[in-house]
Amino acid sequence: MNNVKVVQNSVQTKEAIDEFLREGFTKGEIYLLAHNKKFSEDLTDKTDTSDIGMGEQGIFHSVANVFRSRGDELRSKMESLGLSNVDAERYEEELDEGRIVVIATKSA
Repeated sequence: MNNVKVVQNSVQTKEAIDEFLREGFTKGEIYLLAHNKKFSEDLTDKTDTSDIGMGEQGIFHSVANVFRSRGDELRSKMESLGLSNVDAERYEEELDEGRIVVIATKSA
């Protein structure tokens, strides 16, 4: 089961993380995505949440992401966390608009 929150800024990101923690998720089960890769990495580091890597995606998708556009990479990462292709496309559009997607999952 996935829980997804779309937020506008880092303050709302922290609030979403805190809410997921109260719901019983650990920081290792919470993932952040932003369209700007550096911002996404910095925010993940600052909030001590998980990075979507080989453990979630497998080696094939992790290596393939090197050659994908950022949009394709983001959709692939969201799908690796259990989102459908349709949902991944919808949330990628939110990322295109400058929003942040916070995903909590026990299935990754």
